[in-house]
Order: sequence, then structure tokens, then C-alpha cells
Amino acid sequence: MRVSILQDQLARGLSIVSKAVDSRPTLPVLANVLLMTEDARLKLVATNLEMSITTYIGAKVDRPGAITLPAKTFAELVNNLSPERVDLILDTATQTVNVRCGTTNSNIKGIAATESPPVPESQDPDVVLPAKTFKSMIMQTVYAAAREEARPILTGLYTEFSGDVITMASADGYRLAVRTARLDERVPKNRVMVIPAKTMAEVARVITDEDKEIGITLPEGRDGVMFYYESTVITSQLLEGKFPDFGAIIPKTYSTAMTVYTDELLKQCKRAEIFARDSNFSARIFIKPANSPSEPGEVMIVGRSAERGDNEGMIDAAVEGESMEVAFNIRYLIDVLNVVDSERVILESNGAAHPGVIRPEGRDDFVSVIMPMSLNR
Repeated sequence: MRVSILQDQLARGLSIVSKAVDSRPTLPVLANVLLMTEDARLKLVATNLEMSITTYIGAKVDRPGAITLPAKTFAELVNNLSPERVDLILDTATQTVNVRCGTTNSNIKGIAATESPPVPESQDPDVVLPAKTFKSMIMQTVYAAAREEARPILTGLYTEFSGDVITMASADGYRLAVRTARLDERVPKNRVMVIPAKTMAEVARVITDEDKEIGITLPEGRDGVMFYYESTVITSQLLEGKFPDFGAIIPKTYSTAMTVYTDELLKQCKRAEIFARDSNFSARIFIKPANSPSEPGEVMIVGRSAERGDNEGMIDAAVEGESMEVAFNIRYLIDVLNVVDSERVILESNGAAHPGVIRPEGRDDFVSVIMPMSLNR
């Protein structure tokens, strides 16, 4: 193998695929990235057996070939090369790649490409939708997926294609996020799958130009799902099990609702979090309706620390219903507000013992539910 490629393109390609390299691989080759020539391109592939990422970059191929190189070492070297042409020359006898760039001359020992696990072949996508929409859906749900492996199904994003609607949902037992969007065309057959949140986070990360489109291959059986974005393909296994009936978790009524400016509420929540850290991030929200039609209602967010002090923040709000005091994990509320892309947000509740429901004002495509915390803290 003898290839020439620009340093910045190689560095970007390695940054894309390196997220599929396991920090504690079960096999030495899983710590490597596969480099393979394909026509006038260099193909980079990394996998941890659950997720694989493939990306293609333009290259001048003088001699075809393939090799796997230690992902961390190779990426660190490339990132520190000057922004010039990089020449890669493989010595098949020693499985060593000579890397030349400007006055730099390095040699990296690899493992034969034949040792690399096979990656599923690309297929024609079943669904194509705007990358901006899909990235938004991921960002508005992935934060609520469970980090712990106690219930593996909750570490994924429920994804349903039904007719011309795509639904994405996540839950960790303390909160829930649901986002829907319309497709330009109906899917040929309805599909329901749970995709690891880590995979979905990587899909969102590779979407840099949101004016593009993303293609998705929907599995017929238990095969992996594939995502196609420009010159990158991400393949992932699906999680097995039944996702909770999240529709039953979302309250249908409320006794109090407040509408506030999203950025104002977010700022007050961040200030309260500073002090709420010492009480498991429990912060209190006091909601008070207006005294007269000419006055606004009020919302106060309070974070307290027995050791460090407290913070009280007041903002105007349109309040419907009764006065209320409720406590939430303030981090969960901040997570939601960080991804709400509307000017104003609505918070609904049936009281201190009931979950809070957060929605963007004027839209019905996103809802988040947060379980309450005890007021006795």
C-alpha cells in the first residue's frame, strides 16, 4: 500500500472513526483502525463489535493495500503533523507503515488487515430525511437515556417508524423525553427498534452540515441498523428487550401550568444548581399565579446548601391554575432546557407528588417528563 493524503482530511477521518474504538478491547485488533484503499479513496474503519464507523476520504493511491494501525497512536501522530501531504507506505513483510509528512518520518507497527472483524456491507437506505431534523431528535432525547447497565434496554433510544412519522424516546426511570417528526414519504413497512444511545450520540456528532440528508437502513430481523451521512457509515447492533410504555407515563392533565422564557428559566436553574449540589441537586420551584389580570405570575427557583448558602431567583411567568411548590433534580431540568429550541417553554404539574411535564410553547412534537423529589430534603 502506498497512499498520499492531506493531513487535515486524515485527521478528521480518524476523529470520526476513533469513537468506535473500545478503550478496553477484548482483542488487540479492536484497538486499531483499519486503513484500506478503495479506488481513489482511503477507507477508515473502526469497530468495537457493537458499533462500527466507516468513513472515506479522497487520496492518491499509488499501490493498493490494507493494514490496521493502533488508533490512538496513529491519531496522535497525525494530529501533530504539519498541514501538508501525508505519505503512507506499507511494508507487508513487517506490517509496518512508514508515515512521511514534511520533515517528519515515522514508522508505526500494525496488525494485518485480515485480522480485522468483518463490517456489514452498505445497503441502499430505506428512509432518507433531513440531517438537521434527525440530529435535533437525537439531541432532544439522548440526554435522558440511562447510563447504568442495570436495565440495558434503557441505555438505548426507542425509535419507531410508522407511516410518515418517526418517534424517538428515552427514559432512565427518573425522566422521559419523547420527540416526533414527519417524514416526507411513508415508510414501506413500520419498524420499532431500540438503538444504543452511544451510537445515536455518534450519529449526531458526525452531522456537521445540517442542510444535508441522512439515510437509514431499517433492519428486517435482528440485524444492525445503518446510518449514512455523506462519506460516513455508522452501523450498530440493536438492544433486545421491550421498551417501557412511555405513553402511559405522560400525564394527560395538570392543575398548574406556567409559561416562561426558556433562557431566563435556564439561567435561574444554573444559579440554583450551584447550591443544590449538596442536596442531591434537589431544587424547589415556587409557582404563584398573578394577583390581577394586569400583573404577571411569578416563579421562584431555590437552591440551598446547608454548608455553602443558597440562591433564590425570581422570574415573571404566565401562570394558569393554583399556587404550587414542587422539587425537581435541577440537573434534569437544565438538561431539558438546554435542548428546547423555542423561545418559551411550558411546565405543567399536578402537585408536589406528581411529575413535571415540559413542552415547548406552540409545539406538540417534543415533551419531557421529570419525576419529583421530596420536599422534605
